Amino acid sequence: MRRTTTTVRSILLLGSALAAIPAAAQGTPPTAETAPTPQTATAASEETGENIVVTARRREESVIDVPIAMSVVSGDLLEKQGAVDITALQDKTPNLTLQIARGSNSTLIAFSRGVGQQDPLWGFEPGVGLYIDDVYVARPQGAVLDIFDVERVEVLRGPQGTLYGRNTIGGAIKYVTKRLGHDVSGMVRGSYGSYNQFDLVGQIALPITDTLSIGAAVARYKRDGFGTNLTTGADQYDKDVIAARVSAEWAPTDAIFVRLAGDRTLDKSNPRHGTRLVGNGGDPRYAPTASVYDTRAGIGDSNRVLAQGLSLTGEFGLSDTLTFKTISAYRDGKTNTVIDFDNTALPTLDVPAYYEDWQFTQELQLLYQGSRVQGVFGLYYLDARASGAFDTVVGLLNATTLTSGSVKTKSYAAFGDFSVDVTDQLKVSAGLRYTKDDKTGTVFRRNYTGIRSPRFGNAAAVPGLIRTDYTNDRSFDQVTPRISISYEPRRDLNLYASWGKGFKSGGFDMRGDAVFTPTTVNGYDPEKISSYELGMKGAFLDRTLFLNLAGYYSRYTDQQVTIQVPNVAGGIASFVDNAGKADIYGVEIEARAVPSRWFSAQASFGYTHAKYLEFLTFINGGTTPVDVAGQRVFQNTPRFTAAASFTASADLAGGTISITPEVTLRSDYTLFEIPTPALDQDGYALVNASANWISGDGHYRVAMNLRNIADQRYRVGGYNFPGAVFGNSIIGYYGPPRTATATFEVRF
Repeated sequence: MRRTTTTVRSILLLGSALAAIPAAAQGTPPTAETAPTPQTATAASEETGENIVVTARRREESVIDVPIAMSVVSGDLLEKQGAVDITALQDKTPNLTLQIARGSNSTLIAFSRGVGQQDPLWGFEPGVGLYIDDVYVARPQGAVLDIFDVERVEVLRGPQGTLYGRNTIGGAIKYVTKRLGHDVSGMVRGSYGSYNQFDLVGQIALPITDTLSIGAAVARYKRDGFGTNLTTGADQYDKDVIAARVSAEWAPTDAIFVRLAGDRTLDKSNPRHGTRLVGNGGDPRYAPTASVYDTRAGIGDSNRVLAQGLSLTGEFGLSDTLTFKTISAYRDGKTNTVIDFDNTALPTLDVPAYYEDWQFTQELQLLYQGSRVQGVFGLYYLDARASGAFDTVVGLLNATTLTSGSVKTKSYAAFGDFSVDVTDQLKVSAGLRYTKDDKTGTVFRRNYTGIRSPRFGNAAAVPGLIRTDYTNDRSFDQVTPRISISYEPRRDLNLYASWGKGFKSGGFDMRGDAVFTPTTVNGYDPEKISSYELGMKGAFLDRTLFLNLAGYYSRYTDQQVTIQVPNVAGGIASFVDNAGKADIYGVEIEARAVPSRWFSAQASFGYTHAKYLEFLTFINGGTTPVDVAGQRVFQNTPRFTAAASFTASADLAGGTISITPEVTLRSDYTLFEIPTPALDQDGYALVNASANWISGDGHYRVAMNLRNIADQRYRVGGYNFPGAVFGNSIIGYYGPPRTATATFEVRF
């Protein structure tokens, strides 16, 4: 009954927002005099109705012309609507899930159309790739990017690889920062809000000569917790982040552009320990807390995540049609954290951990822009290492299992993607990629008697059985093609069909227990997808209505699924299944109406049907795989997602005021492949609103942002370790409560 009531309420809220769209049918459409330049088109188009310019295919073009399902959101829009970080994109993109990982503050969990990677352990590759200015970010730690110094974010759905450096099986998120230009410019923004939130962001760009500019952006985010650690008194769900970007741009001629950029983010927020969802008999020490944001975790409140990188990009025009581009980048990160699985003052099930990684990437591209043929040919190289260690402390047995290891990856790829204008209306695009990944995995796992191992401070711990100790090498290679056909019966209308294959290489399970699952030393196999899509993109009613439609079908094979289960010996067994095959199909609708400069409306809808056809796994240590497809579901994949908002503007006090209410809807979803009623989330709706006043000269902005106005409680993650030995540890992590934030911004 609760689920039905929630769904009905969500539909009513959504219907109220959608009802505003027909009411926007009156007004004067924008004129040619208000058309933005390509550099400002992304931001301006959301208010003027002009085409959005993107670089999804490595060249500037209208989003209507791109035969790929994609969503584009400008940084200005995200800032105006009070988006805290890139996880807000899930409210604006159909069939997308972006969440902060359970127990973390800055680790990203991403799913698109049912494809993703929930397990943020080192060595696993994300199913949805993240790029910062064309640089692939290989690890999810530190990937929850805050919204500052960003021009736009492009979300590409479906497998990618013929256009981008690293092959990604589920899609790509492109975080595009602003170029400096050749004028002095800057911005200072301060925000104060609920839970003593205080944010301060500053940006500046300075031309040194006619050809050289330097710039910097610094952000400080500070907030008290939504809850309290009732054992230590520390804040829960707080925020303590400082981030910075610096860059230098050199453009001696129109044909040469060179950019050197560096970024660093340090997150010292307290760890999120979650909250207990069930008790453990009548023991009051294990009782759930009154607030879902409170905890009784006793493992401590130390958490530190560092992510940083340096990149050098060069673009050189070789002729009117040829451009050479090089992208060199180095990134590294380090995480020290703790997870209290039992959420009590006792060490019933505690995990202290650290992760460390680095990566070097080199990409070379040759871009051709002819009158009838356009395309890109590229070479890509990745050299990376991810490592870490953690203790699994089972306090009721006075036992600890240390797990440590590393994965080294070297990836080599060649890719190409070209479009041919067969006629003025008919276009054909085809791409091909070859990828070869060499991986070396080292895993060590050992039992100790005592609370924590020597690696995490207990020198008196007594060593016991070595459960896993191996180093192994594997290589994976794959050819992944893509083809699309576009037909444009008139200007601003594109009908397209596409087919492509995606691939994510195999690897080694860093938690693998060779005692319970001896085959773990062999690693796991790659996963593959074959995806079909039919779509339409167009502008209608004198370019006051923009509509994108897409229908898709994917055959997903050998999906990598991490399974962690308690075992009779008091430990936790982990193994990675290549889960047979599955069918995924669905539809996506995105609409944007701009009937006048005083009113605009947006709406999106996504439907995903994902079903396992075969799911082979080993049960209770068996040696014969069993098909359990009927008992498994896709995690983090709601069947329905929807969103609607409108923006109404008016002149006020020498400037313009705009008000934007927004409602987003997500239907029921599970947090793991095995349905767990105590953890799985019912459908829910979130209601947000924002108001912005911008001075006539654009120098000043005053804003008020309200998020989760209905104060909805919804789970974004959890753990499930039932049983007496584990303290019946079923815990959940929640999205933010209702918040209000006031902002003042000055631009010069």
